[in-house]
Amino acid sequence: MPLAIIIEDEILTANRLEKLVQQIDSSIRIVAKLPTITASVDWLQNNPSPDLIFMDIHLADGNSFEIFKLVQIASPIIFTTAYDQYAIQAFKVNSIDYLLKPIEKESLAIALKGFSASAISQDQAILNQLLLQIQQKETVYRNRYLIPHRDTLVPITVDKVAYFGSEFKNTFLITHSGEKYFIEKTMDEAEAELDPKLFVRITRQFIVCLQAIGKIHTYFNGRLKIELLPPVKDEIIVSREKSLLLKEWLNQ
Repeated sequence: MPLAIIIEDEILTANRLEKLVQQIDSSIRIVAKLPTITASVDWLQNNPSPDLIFMDIHLADGNSFEIFKLVQIASPIIFTTAYDQYAIQAFKVNSIDYLLKPIEKESLAIALKGFSASAISQDQAILNQLLLQIQQKETVYRNRYLIPHRDTLVPITVDKVAYFGSEFKNTFLITHSGEKYFIEKTMDEAEAELDPKLFVRITRQFIVCLQAIGKIHTYFNGRLKIELLPPVKDEIIVSREKSLLLKEWLNQ
């Protein structure tokens, strides 16, 4: 009986994926559903390698490729994501696949068709090569935005941005001087375009640069409370998992 795990931060999506897998191949047993990088690393370090991993790329606490820097993975992976910028066709070999959300049953069936225990070694060699290519590929991050504002177009360079925020499903940026502009990006899209050395996502609603962090207060249950510059009206409470990642990011 093949054992599999699902790395996915949306519980409804994870549950739907598990249901589809069972409908296609009832012999595959899902032994864990993991919502974050931290939880995934902890599970992989303390359990035998699963026969298969379903992995979302954008998780609540960062890009899932960070997992490969923290733990050695000896399992084939089927990537699942809402984005298509990670060389989709490269994964279309030897039972390793790259599925775009919402995942269709037919596509998942094709991805699982060739999967078997005997194929793991061959699949992993191909996966390691592909991951190495992706990680070595030079990433070009966004340098500026050209923002429609009233009757004008305003160029804003990234170094002028203090933080990005979300309200009513709209994404905005705040400059260090306190100016606010809305951009035609989701928070996930904005995060993917930013240099992770310069910006970090502290909650679902905020992506901040170092200079925007005014004060950091310890909070109960291992969480942190952040004061931003320029300030915001609402309290910003960082989850325990993201607090650990934030401390690592600040301590580089």
